[in-house]
Amino acid sequence: MDASRRSLIGPAMAAGAGLAVFVSTSAIVTALNLKPNGTTSLLLHDTSGVWLFLALAWLVARCCDLFLRRLAIISRDGTPYPRLLTDLLRAVFFAIAAALILLVVFEQPATGLLTVSSVLIAVVGFALRNVISDLFSGIALGIDHPYRIGDWIETVQGSAGRVAEITWRTTRMTDRNGFTIVVPNGVIAGQRLINYTGGERDYRTALRVPLDPALSAARAKRILLSGALAAGRYIQGLSPDVLLTEFHDGATVYLVRFRVPDFGREAACRDDVATRVMDALHCAGQTIRSTALHAPEPVPWQSPREAVLMHVDLFRGFDAQERADLAAKMRPRELTAGQVVVRQGDPGNFLYVLAEGILDVEVVRDEGPPIRDRLAPGDVFGEVSLLTGQPRTATITAAFEALVYEIHREDLDPILRRRPDIVEGLATVMADHQALNARMSRTPEPVVCATRDDLLVRLRHLFGL
Repeated sequence: MDASRRSLIGPAMAAGAGLAVFVSTSAIVTALNLKPNGTTSLLLHDTSGVWLFLALAWLVARCCDLFLRRLAIISRDGTPYPRLLTDLLRAVFFAIAAALILLVVFEQPATGLLTVSSVLIAVVGFALRNVISDLFSGIALGIDHPYRIGDWIETVQGSAGRVAEITWRTTRMTDRNGFTIVVPNGVIAGQRLINYTGGERDYRTALRVPLDPALSAARAKRILLSGALAAGRYIQGLSPDVLLTEFHDGATVYLVRFRVPDFGREAACRDDVATRVMDALHCAGQTIRSTALHAPEPVPWQSPREAVLMHVDLFRGFDAQERADLAAKMRPRELTAGQVVVRQGDPGNFLYVLAEGILDVEVVRDEGPPIRDRLAPGDVFGEVSLLTGQPRTATITAAFEALVYEIHREDLDPILRRRPDIVEGLATVMADHQALNARMSRTPEPVVCATRDDLLVRLRHLFGL
């Protein structure tokens, strides 16, 4: 027998004993030679009657608690029912027991009971009208179940948190900063309520991004979606999309919509998506446009090619003039959805810088399933093949329309010959990239990566330094 059933033994024994004494009161009075209307007989009758009905109320309340716990276990998420509901049921059962005690045990007329109750209700109701409003609102909330313990809800403006407890008068929540918010049930019942859990753990929110109207809608959507998908590399289930919503004060306003796995993580998700979207815009040479009436015009990047080079770690050792010289030599290449950029095993004569779009990466291994990843704006690929002569290590395909820039070996040769010290920085960045790729491979066997010194020797030999 489990603990929940053992909890019924005490109330059941008390109710059985009370019933036995109450029913056999006359026999007990006769056996003890007591006066039927004497003080002892009346006391025995009244005490056993009160005992019986209170024990029955106790037993029924315990059975109801057991029933609600069983329902919670088999419910969608196992969330226990609010304490308010169980307290309300106990109050109802004991109120019924009190009425039966007055009617059956003490044989009081029902009309008198109703009169006294009406007067008490009127007096107490006028004095405690706000408290009673919260109580009845709590009862309605307990019956309708618009939220449960553990749900993320928002009641009045600025009052959002995870429900920790539902009492007779208030609902206690814990916000995302760990503070406790206590909201009266009457306020919740009279205001708009948002349940962010709503039967599913994720929901959709959006970022509002105003851009220059001179930027085509197709390109703007590609840039914004690239940033949102880049955030999806680290947060599962975002499923982002981009919509053009309005034209406002000289700006074209887009919505970057994405799903949040849990309300408690919304701030972190918004931060990551906003950061990646901003990086994608900068890599494309774009910036967010102010919607203020007299806002100054945004200062454009000197060149979209230089803008994307500023986000590439491989060229962080280059000065502004060297980046400008390299940007002038880069060759743009527009990709269509599904187009293969490089194929695993092929020789590589140039590297690529991704400016716009998302690229899918697949590495086929001799054993085990392929390794898959994604590249986002600002990522560079093919540098190992270009700078060391090794074949391509992965097959890279455009997830949708994308823009990449090709950089050939002869484009880098004059810069590296003029400044051979840059080669050490290139070797360091390449070694870091290989170590990062090895950690992201998620393979149980260790992946052997070239060290910085090995890469430095190869680079110096390749460029004759």
